[in-house]
Amino acid sequence: MLKLIAIVGTNSKRSTNRQLLQYMQKHFADKAEIELVEIKDIPVFNKPADKLLPAEILEIAAKIEASDGVIIGTPEYDHSIPASLMSALAWLSYGIYPMLNKPVMITGASFGTLGSSRAQLQLRQILDAPELKASVMPGSEFLLSHSLQAFDKDGNLIDLEIIQKLDALFDDFRLFVKITEKLSSAQELLHKEAENFDWENL
Repeated sequence: MLKLIAIVGTNSKRSTNRQLLQYMQKHFADKAEIELVEIKDIPVFNKPADKLLPAEILEIAAKIEASDGVIIGTPEYDHSIPASLMSALAWLSYGIYPMLNKPVMITGASFGTLGSSRAQLQLRQILDAPELKASVMPGSEFLLSHSLQAFDKDGNLIDLEIIQKLDALFDDFRLFVKITEKLSSAQELLHKEAENFDWENL
């Protein structure tokens, strides 16, 4: 069975993105073991003088490295991902490379009609950065709009068409994880490139 890490991409205590990931954890329990990871207590990224990373970041990085893949649930704030998620990704690319070639599925929920589409596009660009270089599943946007009305009192999605789309995308992601495992020939080279990359020397 696949072991996946689901990153709650917000520091909000109440979030429909967290609710969506919790639903996926329960709904896909027979297909994958999904562990939710919170970023709400991570300090804002600031290059430490001693280059030592916070213990919370090292713990998350270890979980990502031990996983088969990552799901990221992102809200959309001002057409972009939350600052807390940006900060977490900055930490996860500062001298450590747990996201390198890691299969990633992106989901997003929003109160409005667009379902975090612009934030998801931005997140794809960020995950392609030289220090991250994750393998994001192409053509896989899952946009949950009007998310405040999307769940019943037990936290289950209500709309059958939305459930069917999520089921299909998750099955595709399980296949994508297996394909990515076989496309690892350049992983060592990519790791060296990430280690040697320095924005200041461009």
